[in-house]
Amino acid sequence: MPPSLSSITDGALIAFDNLYDRASSLTHPTLRLGVTGLSRAGKTVFISSLVHNLLNGGRLPLFEPVRSGRVSSIRLEPQPDDAIPRFQYEDHIQALVRDRSWPDSTRAISELRITIDYQSASGWGRWLSPGQLSIDIIDYPGEWLLDLPLLERDYNTFSNETVELAGTGVRAELARDWLEYAATLDVNAPADEMTAKKLAEHFSGYLRACKSDERSLSTLPPGRFLMPGDLEGSPALTFAPLPGLTDEKAPKGSLRAMMERRYDAYKNIVVKPFFREHFARLDRQIVLIDALQAVNRGQEALQDLERALGDVLACFRPGTNTLLSSLLGRRIDKVLVAATKADHLHHESHDRLESLTRRLVDRAITRIGMSGAGIDVMALASVRATREASVKQDGHTLPVIVGTPISGESINGEIFDGNRATAIFPGDLPENPEPLFAADNSDGMHDINFVRFRPPQIEETGGGIKLSVPHIRLDRAMQFLFGDRLA
Repeated sequence: MPPSLSSITDGALIAFDNLYDRASSLTHPTLRLGVTGLSRAGKTVFISSLVHNLLNGGRLPLFEPVRSGRVSSIRLEPQPDDAIPRFQYEDHIQALVRDRSWPDSTRAISELRITIDYQSASGWGRWLSPGQLSIDIIDYPGEWLLDLPLLERDYNTFSNETVELAGTGVRAELARDWLEYAATLDVNAPADEMTAKKLAEHFSGYLRACKSDERSLSTLPPGRFLMPGDLEGSPALTFAPLPGLTDEKAPKGSLRAMMERRYDAYKNIVVKPFFREHFARLDRQIVLIDALQAVNRGQEALQDLERALGDVLACFRPGTNTLLSSLLGRRIDKVLVAATKADHLHHESHDRLESLTRRLVDRAITRIGMSGAGIDVMALASVRATREASVKQDGHTLPVIVGTPISGESINGEIFDGNRATAIFPGDLPENPEPLFAADNSDGMHDINFVRFRPPQIEETGGGIKLSVPHIRLDRAMQFLFGDRLA
């Protein structure tokens, strides 16, 4: 079909924004880094720890510009986009360090600029480059990213795919109220506002149940139904998929026509502006996932995480940016998929967590027919909340992790109070991750104990924090995401 006027306008605006960014970078080199992740993957913690370690001289042996001594200064600066809330770095660090509590989850978009003064590693580079790079960190909910595929789906396709997925596995029980209510409706009858509201409430309840800790499912568009913000109660968020739709045109004024119109409004009001104003302007991207939580919840949660990763990665087009590509559509030339909370495992299992993550990504990109070029994976801990030790039990030495479990966490009936440090044997991930994806994966899971820990105790003096926030492989992530821009 020929492009619509709105899509042509969107493309022109994207090209203008990218050209403006390019022109600005000629005098003030800038890299726009997108940080997102699926629920409770630790986006806020990642950004806070990354910035804190850069500003406070953290241990970063794998981040070459710091290791080689070429970085002269690092500082926070005012962000360039006045319409985007500032990422509240100072508040999040206080929560981590002084309160030993994890910051609140990302609920909206925010931005922070950190500027690095450095000396190029080459003589030509020192002559040609001003030796300065600003990194604009764009923090946004992963649920927003999962909305982008909706731009290519009409209401019928969205409804049929969502209803089909809702009939599988544990979702079938969670979707029962929504689908049973929808089945009582005549979709071709005149639209009624109270019916639409009740239908949307049932559908939203289904999405919330899927996202709960007990289920930890990941594929949950439309994302704003879970974090409505100032759109709560608006028509753009008062719709739902309908079962059994055919290709026939919806009667004017019918319930189906109302749902279709509001779905289109959701895309125009919510999804398109995010894509045009933020996502289309990114240079690099990190996607954080909580693979351990999915392992804890079993095969269905892992398969759903794989499906969500496929939808996420389909949004990216890794490749080298040029001036011409800015005109045609900016490319994100590097994407990092990182499994967080590596500190919840002994280091002997870190390679296995990375293997599990690579398996998730490889299967996802195969499913969507995408090249893996420009995509890497790793296991990291943005904030290391545990230390490693060993204990003797029944004549055997067990590798354990020691930390303070969050109040209410439990293992084998023992409930933790949130104050006492405890040694825990987390078990081992299998060398081959395939059994975790099998229909019966109990043999691969029954010895694994994952609990959530409080942030570590970090010493402070009268002048403030004495030590930088500890981490695992945060420096390796920095090197991949922007180390080459400081060469």
